[in-house]
Order: sequence, then C-alpha cells, then structure tokens
Amino acid sequence: MTETVSGSAARRGKGSRKGLKIERIFTTPGVHPYDELRWERRDVVMTNWRDGSVNFEQRGVEFPDFWSLNAVNIVTSKYFRGAVGTPQREWSLKQLVDRVVRGYVETALAEGYFASEQDAEIFDHELKYALVHQMFSFNSPVWFNVGTKSPQQVSACFILSVDDTMESILDWYKEEGVIFKGGSGAGLNLSRIRSSKELLSSGGTASGPVSFMRGADASAGTIKSGGATRRAAKMVVLDVDHPDVGEFIETKAREEDKIRALRDAGFDMDLGGKDIGSVQYQNANNSVRVSDEFMRAVEADGDFALRARMTGDVVETVQAKDLFRLMAKAAWECADPGIQYDDTINDWHTNPETGRITASNPCSEYMSLDNSSCNLASINLLKFLTDDGTFDVARFVKLTELIITAMDVSITFADFPTEKIAETTRDYRQLGIGYANLGALLMATGHAYDSEGGRSLAAAITSLMTGVAYRRSAEIAGVVGPYAGYARNAEGHKRVMRKHAAANEGVRTLGEMDRKIHAAAAKQWQECLKAGEKHGYRNAQASLLAPTGTIGLMMDCDTTGIEPDLALMKFKKLVGGGSMQIVNNTVPRALEKLGYQQEQIEAIVEYIAEHGHVVDAPGLRPEHYEVFDCAMGERAISPMGHVRMMAAVQPFLSGAISKTVNMPEKATIEDIEKVYFEGWRLGLKALAIYRDNCKVGQPLSVAGKKEEVKEAPAETRPVRRRLPKQRPATVTRFSVAGAEGYMTASSYPDDGVGEVFLKLGKQGSTLAGVMDAFSMAISISLQYGVPLETWVEKFTNMRFEPAGMTDDPDIRMATSVMDYIFRRLALDHLPYEERAGLGILTAGERAMQANGEDPAALHAEDEVDHVSLAQTAEITRPAPASPAPAAEAHSSMEVIESRQGRTADAPLCLTCGTKMRPAGSCYVCEGCGSTSGCS
Repeated sequence: MTETVSGSAARRGKGSRKGLKIERIFTTPGVHPYDELRWERRDVVMTNWRDGSVNFEQRGVEFPDFWSLNAVNIVTSKYFRGAVGTPQREWSLKQLVDRVVRGYVETALAEGYFASEQDAEIFDHELKYALVHQMFSFNSPVWFNVGTKSPQQVSACFILSVDDTMESILDWYKEEGVIFKGGSGAGLNLSRIRSSKELLSSGGTASGPVSFMRGADASAGTIKSGGATRRAAKMVVLDVDHPDVGEFIETKAREEDKIRALRDAGFDMDLGGKDIGSVQYQNANNSVRVSDEFMRAVEADGDFALRARMTGDVVETVQAKDLFRLMAKAAWECADPGIQYDDTINDWHTNPETGRITASNPCSEYMSLDNSSCNLASINLLKFLTDDGTFDVARFVKLTELIITAMDVSITFADFPTEKIAETTRDYRQLGIGYANLGALLMATGHAYDSEGGRSLAAAITSLMTGVAYRRSAEIAGVVGPYAGYARNAEGHKRVMRKHAAANEGVRTLGEMDRKIHAAAAKQWQECLKAGEKHGYRNAQASLLAPTGTIGLMMDCDTTGIEPDLALMKFKKLVGGGSMQIVNNTVPRALEKLGYQQEQIEAIVEYIAEHGHVVDAPGLRPEHYEVFDCAMGERAISPMGHVRMMAAVQPFLSGAISKTVNMPEKATIEDIEKVYFEGWRLGLKALAIYRDNCKVGQPLSVAGKKEEVKEAPAETRPVRRRLPKQRPATVTRFSVAGAEGYMTASSYPDDGVGEVFLKLGKQGSTLAGVMDAFSMAISISLQYGVPLETWVEKFTNMRFEPAGMTDDPDIRMATSVMDYIFRRLALDHLPYEERAGLGILTAGERAMQANGEDPAALHAEDEVDHVSLAQTAEITRPAPASPAPAAEAHSSMEVIESRQGRTADAPLCLTCGTKMRPAGSCYVCEGCGSTSGCS
C-alpha cells in the first residue's frame, strides 16, 4: 500500500505525476466487503428512563450482527440523515458508509491520488471494510455532513484568533457563534488584548480580556440553549505574563463561590438547573499558557514580570511561586484553569516561520496555527490484538496508511465556517489521527496501565502510528505535492521529524510485543525521513489523541482515547429489551494472558461480579492486582500514573492529548502544584486536573461522610427508641411564598430529634391530613434510627408550589415547603460538618465564608458526642447477598456508583437522563452518544 507508480492517473487525470498503488489487505478480489458479513434488522427505540418519554424511534434498521445495541442506537439516532419517518431517511449502515466513502473516492480520483481506477476501487473496498468492522472511525462531522446537501464540514476542532481592536473582538463573537451553531468547538488566546492596567490611545483605561470573555460566554450559552447537537465547547487561553492573568485565573473560582451562595439561598444551581444561567464563564475551559522562563522562576522561587501587550514594558513584578500557587488553588476549587506549556508546544511546531502556536481546541489535543482546523479519526486498537495474543503490526500499518490518505482527501472537498480558516487549513492540511481502546488493550495483554511495560507498549504503538502517518504524508506529497506552506517551513518541519525519530530511539522496550512494534516504528521513521527529504510532506500535522466520545461508542470500544478502563464492571443493554451489569470482556482475556486456568478465571470473574474489584479474589496473585487497576474504584490509578502515561506518548504526537487527570477529594493544593510542575518537567504540552467534588454543580458525594456499614453474620432488626413522655421541643412558625405553617420538633433528653409534627392547611382538610400522616411516618423512622441527614438529602431541593421567599433569615428562598422544613431541621439539629457537606449554612456562616473565613471556627468548641444522637447512631444491617440488580443502573457510571456506594462527579445527559462517563477532558453519554463538547 506504500508504493507509487508512474501513470496517466495524475492530478485531475492529467500530467505525469505518480499515483498511489493500493494493495488489498482486508478484502478479497471479486467480493464486496458487505457480502462477507451477516446483516440483521433491528428496532431502535430510545427513551428517557426518568420520565419514560421516547426520544427517538426508527424501526427496521440494518447493521452487522456483531454490532452492539448501543452502537446501533447511537449511529441510527446521531448519524443517519433524512427526516425520521420519510422514505428519504437512511435505514442501513451500508447507506451511511456508502454516502461518506463515495465522497472520498470520487474526490481522490478527480485529484489524481490513484494510479488507476482499479486502485480507487480497492481503496473504496478497504475503507468500507474497516468502517463496518469498527476498526476505525472518522470524527462526527464527517458522518453528519459528507455526502449530504449540507456544507461538507469535516473538522471538529478549530482555533481562532483575536487582536486588540473592537472589530476583531466582534469578529471573534461572530466566528465562535458560527462554529457553535454547527455543533463544533473552538479555542483562542486572548493575550493580544490590552490588560485593564494599560491605557487606550484615547487616554482611558482598557477593559481587559476578562471583561470581553463575559460577552463571548453569554453568546455561547445562548447558542447552547438553542438546541444544537451538543453544547457550545470553547477554550480560552491567556499567557502567564499578561497583567490580567491573576483575574483570569480566579474567574471561575469566584463564580463557584457565587453558585454556593445562590444554592444556599434556594436557587436551582445544579447542572442544567434553571438558575445556573446567571453564572458567568461556565461555557469555556480556561488554560494559562506558561513559558519555560516562568516555570524556571517557580523552580528557583524567583520573580516574574507581567508585561504590557503593546510595548512589552514591565507592568508588575510578582513572585512566580505565588502566581503558580494561585493557579493550583483555583484548580483545586473548581478544576480551572488548566495549563499549557508554551515553549514545549512550539519546540515541536512544524511551521515556525508562519507563526507561533498560541492556543488549542476546547479539549487541548489540537494545537496549531491561528484560524485553522483539524479533522480527526481514531483507530480501535483492540481490533489488532490477535487470538494468539500478539499485535498485528502489518495490518495496523496498512490501516494507518489508508486513514491518512482518506483524511487528506477530505480537506480538498471540505467546507469551512470562515474564509480565514479555509485558507489556513488548505495551505497546511492539518490531520489528527489517533486511537481508542488503549486501556483495554493494555489490560487484555496483561500490562498494568501505571507500569513501565504499559508505558513502553503505548509509546511504541503511538510512535508507529505517527511514523506511518508522516511517511504516508510524504508519499502523498510525491503524488499531489506538499502542503502550500511547506517550502517556507521545510527546515522547521524536517527538524521536528528528526525529533520524533530521536524520541523513538529512546523508548526502552521490556517485552516481545513492544519490541516488535518498536522495531517496526524505527523502520517507519527511517523511511519517513528519507521520503520527506525527497518529496516534502503533504500535512503540517498528522496525529493527536482525542476524547473519542461518540465515535468510541460507535466502535464498541471499552475505553476512550488514552484512558484506562473506567471500572471492571459496565452496563450493557440487551437486544430485545432489558439490561445487565457485566464484567468487562478484557478481564478474562487478561487472566488468560497471565496464565490462569479456565476454572480460576471463572472464579475470579464471579468474584469481580459480586464485589466490583479484584482485591482478595480467589486464586489471583497480589502481584497481578495492578493489571486490573482502573480510573475509579477500589484500586484507582494515582494521578501521577496518568501523567506518566501521557508523558510516555507525547513525544510521538504532532498535537497533544485530551485527558483530565482525576484527583481524589482529599488532594491538596500542593498535590496539584506537583502535577502541574511534573507535567512541565516530563515534556507534556497541556494538562488539566479535576478534583473529586470540587464543583458545586456536580452531584454531591456521600463517601466519607457516614460511618462504614459493618457486615453482620445474621440479619438483625432495628429497634424503635421511643421518646419519653416529657421531652424538649422547639416550635417554628414559617412562611413560604405566603403559605404559613408551624413545625414542632421534639428531641431526646440527650439531644437528637426524634419527632416532627407539621401544621399546614385548615383542620380537616386533605392537606392537613396528608401532613399529619407524613409527620408520623418521619417521626417513626427517626425513632427506628434512620439518620436525619438521610431525610435532609432526600427532601432538600424538592420543587413544587408554594415556593419562593420565606421569612427565615437563614433560608431566604425555598423551592417548596418540604425544602424549607428539612433545611430548617438540618440547621437546628445537624452538626456543622454534615450541614456543610450538604451545602446548608446559616446566614452568619455564609457571611464568614464570603469574607474568606472558615465557618468551622464557630463550632470549634462544640463537644457534643454526635455518635450518641439518634439521627447519627450506627445501624447494623446484613451484608448484601448479591450485586445490586441491573435495573437500578442505567449506565456504566451508575454501575460504578452502586459498587462504590458514592455519587460520581459526572453530569446527567440532557437527552436521555443517564449519567455520562468521562471521555478525555469531556463527557459522553453511553445511552445516546451525546457529548459535553467533544466529538
């Protein structure tokens, strides 16, 4: 597939250029790839399980029999074109793949890519085979647009630019809006805009970039709520030497304080809540672009200069460590800003003569010139693990060649949202080949994700992929010419190719599999340098690692992008209805690779099905535990384990890596400083962190707030603890939106509420009767030991009329009478630590918090033994005899929650209501394929 031949099939069919000679690798001469598969008809009916409404329905769709129900649902609902219910609607995967591949083949023929029409036919068959066998996928815009009457937009990633003029700033707003409307995302650097500490030519003071971010954020939020296929995703970058960098760093952290205050006042501040729209800067990921000069100043505890944008004069001198800590503190509070390492990025830049790389796309994997775009495709790595446990290097090489050829062709026929982006992309032809299922591949081959062997294998595969991609790019340049900007940047481009090849020489292999892949990569880099010297290169960039959210589900991948397995258990929908929780298929494959017998494998898998982890699994050797470490769960991979994996593959990528380093809730600001510093030291281009439960808008975790439930050898029944005839009580008169009532709360003599009675409505009315019955139910449950905190969790934020203002200074707003009652009970009867965890504070405590003081200081002298209180007394319950039924979960994230006994920090899908799962630095819904911003 790497040959070129002389012939008449030159550019547009004329001239004497060579054309590519395509070999058959996957297909058979005379047999269409569709004819080798067994196809079946299925009905796709997708519902929102929370309210039972049907989100999408199309019956009788056609797919290969090995495609999962989930993949079928997502492709049918997301990618089939035509109005549902009309004859024009696509109903078969064949139609979808034919529509897309036709555009590539016809353009390649017209542009002279192939030596003959026979080569075009082979290219057509090979591409279709790979797609229907889920070996790779183009990014979502290709499936949305190619072959339709819509503009042929194929790119998911865009980088814009903005200058220090009002015209440029307004153009920024407009260009972002056009991109968001199409369901894509964009990033840009605001550092050219003068700071709020500099003067305008008119004599006034400049507004500064942060002020203009407000307008852009509002625009993105409006377009998001207009019903696009995904939310408006954007990245905003500011250089570390910008005088407004401190304000920029703290923008989202300050907004989190606002969210807390509004939530405590009764406003709906959850993700998707009706009041969250009043909060600013929530539609963008923020990143600070740091230089080597700054990082060395941090290391040496030195000074660092913030400079004027127009003149370069020093506006202010700060302590580098203080500014670095401010970044880490803000990230600890709200996960923003991330960090981008400017000098590392530009040291690997193939087009330095054209301009510096100043920004990235929203997920930080695409980094290139301003006003440019990148189309992506990802390879399913697990498809190349053979039955005998080896990695099929030859087929991997050929597929990479095939994909790069197709991706380059797409730039020729593609449309773009602005003329500036069209010009830059056609001149530099940036591509983004990557992969998914790395985590599954490592586990299946017996490699721990956080191990030298795992990193060696990942590095070798990534090096091989990029080496083949650039070698193929040079071969295409020999047929249809290098990219227009190559001559200007030839020396810079070739220098970066030599850097990649040198990095490959530094990979230390540990096993037979990675040695074989690494040897093939070395050969590809040698051929790449030779071909590039002769022909130049067709593409300025070739590779990166994207989130692979929706397309990862389309390919039935267990893991996305560079991520490890999320957990050992996952949720699976069944054809014909129903669902089940299953142990990941990679687990038995890994156990077999590690030498376990079938009986042992079955016993270990059964143990995992019951417990969700491998610790103490029968017959499993402790030294093998690490192979089954996951992103979440009993043995979660450490933050630095994720950073080290990123560092292993970064030298072999043109771009960067979409990945968020998850950190436990107990992580400190110092821990985040260490991660950010090590990211720079290890040569990463960008890094983002997420500390568990740092965002108010995320569901609250209950882990660590309650005492561990102890297992008992036999079932015991709770005993009712009645109140004495005389007991202390408080009576509260309240008013919620004008509806008045009374609450009497009686306590045990040693404290702890044990009885609640509510008076609301006229005596003898239905409402009064219901409230009496409700009061008795709550009171009896408290006396049987149900913690008050449980009722508070259940009933706060419940919404129904009457709702609104109250006459209580501690609870100014209530979403319902129940919301008010249980907030008041929490304030009166729960200790501060538990209330703070639930976000319920008094007016005085909120005031202290707003002033930067710790409200816990008000309660430092409390000596109440809360363990003895009725609402916090331990209740002994029997151990569960079997795993929770699958009906209680609706996604893999909810399976994980049921296993861990805690709420995961992930948003709910606004389309189908299920808990989304991480995919790179965003989230994807397993139920319907919707993403939180990345394709």
